[in-house]
Parts: sequence; C-alpha cells; structure tokens
Amino acid sequence: MEYKAKYITDDIKLSCYEDKFFKSDIMFEHHMLIWFISGETKIVQADASYVFQKGDIFLIPRNQLATIINYPKDGEPHKTVVMHLSVERLRDFYANLDVKPDALLSKKIYSFDNHPLLESCLASLVPYFEMKDLPENIASLKITEAISILRAIDKGIDNVLANFEEPGKIDLAGYMEKNFMFNLPLEKFGYLTGRSLTTFKRDFSRIFNTTPQRWLTQKRLELAHYQFVEKKKKPIDVCYEVGFENLSHFSFAFKKQFGYAPTELIERVRT
Repeated sequence: MEYKAKYITDDIKLSCYEDKFFKSDIMFEHHMLIWFISGETKIVQADASYVFQKGDIFLIPRNQLATIINYPKDGEPHKTVVMHLSVERLRDFYANLDVKPDALLSKKIYSFDNHPLLESCLASLVPYFEMKDLPENIASLKITEAISILRAIDKGIDNVLANFEEPGKIDLAGYMEKNFMFNLPLEKFGYLTGRSLTTFKRDFSRIFNTTPQRWLTQKRLELAHYQFVEKKKKPIDVCYEVGFENLSHFSFAFKKQFGYAPTELIERVRT
C-alpha cells in the first residue's frame, strides 16, 4: 500500500492513499475534522454508515468506534486534510468562555455539506504542507479558526467540543453486543466501558461464560452469515465490515464455524 502523509504539526496532516483501498477499525482519541480533496471513504458504525467523497467536510467526535475504508476514486488518490481537535487544545479554547455543555446523548458524525467557511479554512492549509519554515503558531491559529467556524455554523457543537468527560463504567453486555464488529485491542474495549483490562476480562467471563476472543469471533461470523443470506453482500465487503482483517483468514474461520465456505453459501442462496 502506498501511503503518504505530510504534517504541519501532529494535529494537522495531509493524508494520501494511492493503493486499491485501506481499511482500519479505529477508536478516535481526538475529534477529527476532515476535508476531502479526492477519493472516497466509507465509515461503518454500530448503528449507521456514511459515505464521504470529494468536497465533503465532516467531524468525527472522539471516543467512537468505526470501521474506516478508504478508496481512490475516478483515477485520483484518496486524499484528505485531517485536523485533530484534542481535549487539551479545546480546554484552552473554552477556558475563558462561559459554556456549560449539555449531556452528550448523540454520537453521530457531523457533516457540514461543503460549507464555504470551513472549506476556505482547510483549503488554506494545503500550501503549508510544502513549506519547510512555517510561520510561528500558524497551526494553532488555524485550529482556533476552525473551532470558531464550527461554533458559528452549528449552535449545538459546544455540547461535543466542550464535553471533556471520559467514559464511565457502563453496561458491558449491551456495549459489546452493539460493537463486537470492531476489531480493536481489548484494552480499548475496556477503556470505552470504563474498565481496566483485568476488570474487563473478569466481567466479560462472568457475563458471557467464555473468553472475549472466542465470543467476538463467533459473533462476527454469525453477523457475516446474516449479511450473506439477508443482505446478499459480497465476501470482500462482509469480511471487512464484520471485523476481520484478511479475506483468506475470514473464509477459513467461516468454513470451520459453519461447515461450508462463504462462496458455497452465496451459491446456495442464489438458487
């Protein structure tokens, strides 16, 4: 895979994938503001999926799980400007503002429909990626500008950006039943459910009476079977969307679980 990234700072990068596609399961540690220059991204979450392409601008709030699949499109690479809005920087921004955010009930991805102010702000960063000597504090000024624009065009965005709470201990069974398709380290699942790794494993074993890895594999294969039978999806799409990283490993595990390969099931469904 040919991947290139240029940075103004650790918080602002120009990202470019030139290969067929790139897939990753991610927990977003920072809010991410993204502007598409070219290409296409499919984002799959537990209860929603999104497709973004050239010209789109969107914000992914932190502490969310998602499967990200990046594609080149129309002969152009997958190319984006990515700005991280970290908790530290947002604390500084809101320090002198009288903002009391409401409880964050929604964890949706926010789309800003090619908003001209945001596009102007993010597009103005592109020349800086080619410069060796940057103007002092330019990155900080640009991030402050982006936050200010977000607040001007979305009056509810403070409930996202000014919310600095960390995940508390939540219902483990319900969370895992909803998010099992994301292939993340167990430490991340523990963090998102408000537990240490040790406590996560102990609680998991008590609730499900098996190990996390065995349970996750079985749930992902059951979801894959459903996707083949009910949604008529292709193996390559199902493999990545249910949490596997490799098509051959997925096919092997599927056949071991059900006694027939995905291609055999698809042919059976068709007839």
